[in-house]
Amino acid sequence: MPTYEYKRKDGTVFEIIQGMNDEALATCPTTGQPVKRIISGGGGVVYKGTGWYVTDYKNGGQKNGADKSEPAGSKDKPAADSPKSTD
Repeated sequence: MPTYEYKRKDGTVFEIIQGMNDEALATCPTTGQPVKRIISGGGGVVYKGTGWYVTDYKNGGQKNGADKSEPAGSKDKPAADSPKSTD
């Protein structure tokens, strides 16, 4: 359940945990003063762990167009055991 901030008539602020479908408070539950809900900046992003790495991505960190199955430059070299043309 989310935490909402309210501001009392005297200017003090308090937080209360409410369900998302609950009505906004009209009075403070402890003092009985009229209150208004404060629009907050929302929840911040929380990063856990040590971070992201190149290996975390789908392509395995290879550059665009790179193919995993063949080593670089193998398409340009002719096979060693291919017969030579005698024309």
